[in-house]
Amino acid sequence: MALEALIFDVDGTLANTEHYGHLKAFNLAFKELGLDWHWSNEIYHKLLNVTGGQLRIKYYLKKYNPTFEHQYLDNFVASIHQLKTKIYVRLTNQGAVPLRTGVKRLFNEARKANLRLAIATTTTPENVDALIANTLGSEALDWFEVIGAGNIVSKLKPSGDIYTHVLKQMNLDSTKCLAFEDSHNGIISATQAGLKSIITVNEYTDKHEFDGALVVLDHLGDKYKPFNLIKGDATNTSYVDVAYLRELHATHC
Repeated sequence: MALEALIFDVDGTLANTEHYGHLKAFNLAFKELGLDWHWSNEIYHKLLNVTGGQLRIKYYLKKYNPTFEHQYLDNFVASIHQLKTKIYVRLTNQGAVPLRTGVKRLFNEARKANLRLAIATTTTPENVDALIANTLGSEALDWFEVIGAGNIVSKLKPSGDIYTHVLKQMNLDSTKCLAFEDSHNGIISATQAGLKSIITVNEYTDKHEFDGALVVLDHLGDKYKPFNLIKGDATNTSYVDVAYLRELHATHC
């Protein structure tokens, strides 16, 4: 069964959005709202185990700031997250969040090979649009047949619902696709939807477990910047291209 489509997570997979975008945006939002909260890199590392910005804020309050009270907590948290999203978009518009190694190259190669592209993420649509438009150009939003983002499904990752939604919209069987993820929650989500995954870890996920991954790499690699193989079968390939993906798919799917 031939490989037909590639489905990408966004945060941590396409770009180091957590470090360069989301964490900074959260702290700027707290400051703008006059809150004496500050998320260090260490705290944020732990908060990333919770999927979804609003749930992450609530977990922070429960775990690290239990004395904080607000009469309308849900609305207050939603307003914080809304401001944080605006700040994140501003940061990406300023070019503060570059794509990871090999991402742009692989997109271009996949399009030339007529592979279908899609996105499956639980970050907001505004965040996705801003990242894609400011790193690849606004026309690149049309490269993706489906952009599954935000609260389009009720259960966030590690539930497989977002991938299942994308596959349904594409009218495509999971065995004809590969997923790209960076986290433990991400690979669980993809696996629940019947997808095999390529993992590219980052500073927040390099200690995660990735049982069932086809390969675990430090990044996708480029011609003059080869990836490091963390887990998987060694090959002569030094960067992820379409031929390598087809080989992985043919062997394991």
